[in-house]
Amino acid sequence: MRNRSLLFCVMLAVAAPLLGAAPAQAIVGGTESEQAYSFMGSFQPSYPAPPRPDKHGCGVEVLAPQWVLTAGHCAGRNPTGAKTGVPRGWKVRVGSLDTTSGGEVAEVDHYYRLATNNDEGGFWGKDLSLLHLRTPVKTKPVRIASTTPRDNAPVRIMGWGTTCADSNDPACLPTRLREADTVVQPTSVCEKASPGELCVGSRDGSVAAANMDSGGPALVREDGEWALAGTVSGPDGDNAPTLYTDVTKHADWINGIITGTDVPPDDHVPNVEGAVDLGVCAGSVVRAPASRPKDPALLLTNGHCVEGEQPAPGAALVDRPADREVPIADRQGYPRATAHANRLLYATMTGTDIALYRLDKSYARLKAEGAKVFQLTSTPVRAGAPLTMAYTSERLNCTAQAVVAHVREGRYQQDESIRYATEAECAPWPGTSGSALLAADGNTVVGIHNTHNQAGEQCTDNNPCEVDRAGDVTSVQGRGYGQQVNMVPACLAKGSKLDLSHKGCTLALTGATTRSAEGR
Repeated sequence: MRNRSLLFCVMLAVAAPLLGAAPAQAIVGGTESEQAYSFMGSFQPSYPAPPRPDKHGCGVEVLAPQWVLTAGHCAGRNPTGAKTGVPRGWKVRVGSLDTTSGGEVAEVDHYYRLATNNDEGGFWGKDLSLLHLRTPVKTKPVRIASTTPRDNAPVRIMGWGTTCADSNDPACLPTRLREADTVVQPTSVCEKASPGELCVGSRDGSVAAANMDSGGPALVREDGEWALAGTVSGPDGDNAPTLYTDVTKHADWINGIITGTDVPPDDHVPNVEGAVDLGVCAGSVVRAPASRPKDPALLLTNGHCVEGEQPAPGAALVDRPADREVPIADRQGYPRATAHANRLLYATMTGTDIALYRLDKSYARLKAEGAKVFQLTSTPVRAGAPLTMAYTSERLNCTAQAVVAHVREGRYQQDESIRYATEAECAPWPGTSGSALLAADGNTVVGIHNTHNQAGEQCTDNNPCEVDRAGDVTSVQGRGYGQQVNMVPACLAKGSKLDLSHKGCTLALTGATTRSAEGR
């Protein structure tokens, strides 16, 4: 896969992220549109929400009263990365110059992506998605161009993308539609162009689409009217034209869905209820056997997933302020309830790799909001136990192949770690850290995933090794590990407070653990 960003701001990590974050490149050479285009619209999902006040994320074009077209990667930001399915909180505003007012607003109730990065034949040149609207809009649609525009053909491009390099500056995020007239360049001008893509804009990039212009149109004139030739996919590079998916090559796919003659079935969406997306890591809300309904709820993730300072080898972070959003997923991965972590009770990467946060909502409150809360085990995982890794976009089926004496990674060591059997169904990747390991009942957290050997190196960062009780070292590329959590309940007191002096609590680090972590 080539390294090319998309012109849509990345807001949420999903399973095996599709592509890298979009660049903050400026659009120049354009002006504010003086007259609205009936078919032009703004895609405004509430989840994942674009990081701008007007919630604009991508451009769309109305093709029929209940259908709009956009870039495939714009719809690809659904929680599970499904190709076809039912979204939540997605809407479009069409027929207005302004993203905040005017025109018609309609809810999106279905999406159909032409391709994903895993499809045979690739993603580029097929970066399209059809969105079905719950209610028809009255605005006049645009038709698809009859053929691929020739080289140097005049086109008009438009969108609400960023106008300067700082995409966090509100002044760089226009709410008024902008447009520019330019040409279709020969594909040889765009170094990264794939079959099925148009190279659009000035050769020096002085007229081009920008970040958050994804899905926006390249329009040509046919029979005195605008016709849609392409939609924004991604940049060719700095100071270069923009790559557009050639819509004309996929007219049959579009028309088959719109007419109902060739509609793909919905993807199977795994039940990911209860997973918490923490950005670069995952987590879960857990309760100990002695937890009471009125107690503040607790969030479990990895020690290496804490924000800011990580626990040093042989040490722990205890009772520190925190401010972290905790979205608790429903079955499809959309937030069922949202809390905030206001206290980091405990975090360590020595002996085990866990972090425990206290939330601003009680267990009773989360239950009333319909959020899934898992039970926390007091029993250690044994070899042979079936496990489910509860990631935010899917569930991985794992087996505890062995419980190993020590796992070393860089400067850290964990003890009594859970090694997964090497199975196709259990292949973690960067970003799955902090995922709960569930027992066969699907309700009890018996461990927490924390690492896997990425490159086959021995005992280095991101390449854990095993050390047995005789001191022999083993390192296997791809092998994954989780950590025991059965010691946590003994350290919790009433009111979800941490008590490291409580009888049976072993979380407080011992001198022997400290020496073994620092002395390798």
